[in-house]
Amino acid sequence: MTGKKPPNAWKPGTSGNPAGKPKGARHRATVMIEALLEDGAESIAKAVVEQATAGDMAAARLVLDRLCPAPKDRRISLQLPADLNSAAKVSEAGFAVLQAVAEGEITPQEGATVAGILEGRRKALETQELEARVAALEGARK
Repeated sequence: MTGKKPPNAWKPGTSGNPAGKPKGARHRATVMIEALLEDGAESIAKAVVEQATAGDMAAARLVLDRLCPAPKDRRISLQLPADLNSAAKVSEAGFAVLQAVAEGEITPQEGATVAGILEGRRKALETQELEARVAALEGARK
């Protein structure tokens, strides 16, 4: 072998199917698995529940994960300053989030999410302030 790559049959940026896969098209294997599950879903579910009832912990975990999935997001209610148009107010809101996490009102993950939103607001305020300063400096030069 000389280490050279064989010539590419396709020109760069093109493929054997320039139109691509049609929207909504599904893979053959996916369609086949769905058909198998559709036919036997009830008997499979019954067998798993029976195994879980008999003490099979893996089957029990599977059943419980389907019946009671882990919560993804939930609505939270926090008392934050109504007017977040200053860095001081955003900082005050951040402290309120910290207190809510410390007191167990919200989870640390929820607190981190809200803190991230507040950080975005702080950056927006900072950008506005810098823009105003630059505009004032440019106006003073003229």
